[in-house]
Amino acid sequence: QVRLVESGGGLVQPGGSLRLSCAASGRFFSINYMGWYRQAPGKQREFVAYILDYGSKKYADSVKGRFNISRDHAKNTVYLQMNSLEPEDTAVYYCNAVADRADTWGQGTQVTVSS
Repeated sequence: QVRLVESGGGLVQPGGSLRLSCAASGRFFSINYMGWYRQAPGKQREFVAYILDYGSKKYADSVKGRFNISRDHAKNTVYLQMNSLEPEDTAVYYCNAVADRADTWGQGTQVTVSS
């Protein structure tokens, strides 16, 4: 079973940057998919970005050009570099992984963009 732990959230001013990390631990053979989602107050959870095990990436239109997802296979960790942050990016960010065909979510990390 996989356990995901996110870190790196916090308060940042508009235009600033943050890097989120999500480390996977536990017993698994391989992680095929790692992604980030977010949920703002009063809104549904939405897709942000994903990266597949062979490196293919996809981004939501709202973050394209500002966010970058990457993965360290040796550390079983996925990162989300967030630049040019906007107040609309304020949300709880969740990590999601599919390992050995099992879907797992992290507990979330709060990102607040405010002056």
